[in-house]
Amino acid sequence: MKRADGELILLWTLPAVGLIWLAAFLLFPGFVQPMSPALSAEEVAAFYRDPENLPRIRYSMIVFNWFAVGLVPILALIVLQIRRMAHRTPIFSYAILACAAGGPTIFLMANLFWLTAAFRPERDPQQTLMFNDLAWVTFSSQVGFLIAQSVILALAIYLDRQERPVFRPWVAHFNLVVAVLLIPAAFVGLAMEGPIAWDGLLSFWVRNVAIGLWIVVMGVVLGQAINRQRADEESTSA
Repeated sequence: MKRADGELILLWTLPAVGLIWLAAFLLFPGFVQPMSPALSAEEVAAFYRDPENLPRIRYSMIVFNWFAVGLVPILALIVLQIRRMAHRTPIFSYAILACAAGGPTIFLMANLFWLTAAFRPERDPQQTLMFNDLAWVTFSSQVGFLIAQSVILALAIYLDRQERPVFRPWVAHFNLVVAVLLIPAAFVGLAMEGPIAWDGLLSFWVRNVAIGLWIVVMGVVLGQAINRQRADEESTSA
């Protein structure tokens, strides 16, 4: 089996990751209608104690856990493509590798806090509120790895001076736009309501749509790059 064939197999895990994310999003009752950070401790506790919400929270967080793990293959494929770019230094691939370790970990931490809040719904409402806050603030505000990842990838693409670059320049432009769209989410700790609150337009909807769009677009351009490499390997061996 050619090396590009193995990469193509990893790439085809991406549709499954997308389905897992969609399932977790629709299953978790706190996403379809984002919970407000202004809810009182009693209201948050009631959300977790609701007999309809509780199983959905638990199962959705188990599903969400697999989404975080499922991001690893696509990030590894991006690292491999950067290594094929015409750079005099491997620093870009190392930097992306570090970001790839951080991003999924943040999702896993948020997942853990939501699951912990639902594990003992009978606990003191103030404790449930704390775990709920930890989950939402972690999930929403920790976008630093994702921003750095997009910016570093854009720089690597701009500096790829090959006659036929791995990714076209528009992919770099797209990554910078995504990085900009993620910035407002870093400030969710400053607002209880409005567009930058964790349930707000910028911090929830724009952020999540940007991440979803990034996964789709990068999946498509990775597929194109891998298929080109596969064709080159076949023509070389012919």
